[in-house]
Amino acid sequence: MKKLIVLFLLFFLLIFMIPRKEKSPNIFLITLDGVRWQEVFHGIDMDLVEKTNYVEDKALLINKYYSSELFERRKKLMPFTWNYIYKNGKLFGDSLNNSNFSLTNNKIFSYPGYNEILTGKADSTIKSNAKIYNKNVTVLEKLNQTNNYKNKIAAFASWDVFPYIINDKRSGIPVNAGYMEELNIKTPIVDYINKNQKRTPVIWENVRLDVYTHNLALEYIKKKTPKLVYIAYGETDDFAHKGDYDFYINSLNYTDNMIAELWSYVQSNKFYKDNTYFIITTDHGRGLIEDWSGHGTSKASWLAILGPNIKKTGLVEGNFYTNQIAETIMQISKKSETEIPTD
Repeated sequence: MKKLIVLFLLFFLLIFMIPRKEKSPNIFLITLDGVRWQEVFHGIDMDLVEKTNYVEDKALLINKYYSSELFERRKKLMPFTWNYIYKNGKLFGDSLNNSNFSLTNNKIFSYPGYNEILTGKADSTIKSNAKIYNKNVTVLEKLNQTNNYKNKIAAFASWDVFPYIINDKRSGIPVNAGYMEELNIKTPIVDYINKNQKRTPVIWENVRLDVYTHNLALEYIKKKTPKLVYIAYGETDDFAHKGDYDFYINSLNYTDNMIAELWSYVQSNKFYKDNTYFIITTDHGRGLIEDWSGHGTSKASWLAILGPNIKKTGLVEGNFYTNQIAETIMQISKKSETEIPTD
């Protein structure tokens, strides 16, 4: 226990040294389901492109995303991450360069992964992705009991299990997930999505297309200005399970662009500007070549953090864990400006 506490303290000190201000910060927690650290830090995987049947049009994918230069290759795939977050925020999880970010749960699939992210603890009793209300209390629920964040929290997810993971009944947090209509706000975009999200081809019955989740969240943010938003994109994992590496890669690229759109709006809005943090991560990784369409056995994951006045930016070396995310959100909620201490 003492070792774990020390690890938490080191993680916070590395990222945040924050003087108190009256204005509590805004927090966007964003997850991309089943995205490997390999693509995040090293771009498109040519072994998967050339040595497997996971790609339908190899020439098209290579032309769009490949470069022999590492930095160009990863910028082609995730331009916002590498043109902006890398320069202005922090990245964790490039295992080839002494930056390790890992799960602590042994299940390596979605419900246990999201529970660990949201509660700060691995729960060995969660053994499936079944729609069972989470007995554990998430950081969203805890903050919903505080003066600064009460009734100012919302979640939007592509996967329809999230109302159970977040336990919307007990927590009181509005969760729009799967193909649910959004009834808390009314705008032309919301009306269009409510009418048409199931008119477009339904690829998966329990996971809607991320563009709908994204735009419902963005419309809600514009209308309601919540202080804490959780957005859970889901396409990447489902395309991977279908063995479609090209769709997985395109979806990762599109999601990076959508996160850029969110950040652009945040920086243009007086309520959010210079007082908002983005925490971006995944619930689990994937296998390598033969077992890439599955989750594999590795606990390796990744994390990106972006917010006001972060110094000593870029890749952070060391060993860090998914179970530190929830407590990091709690710490951010009590502060407003970030200043990384010098060595």
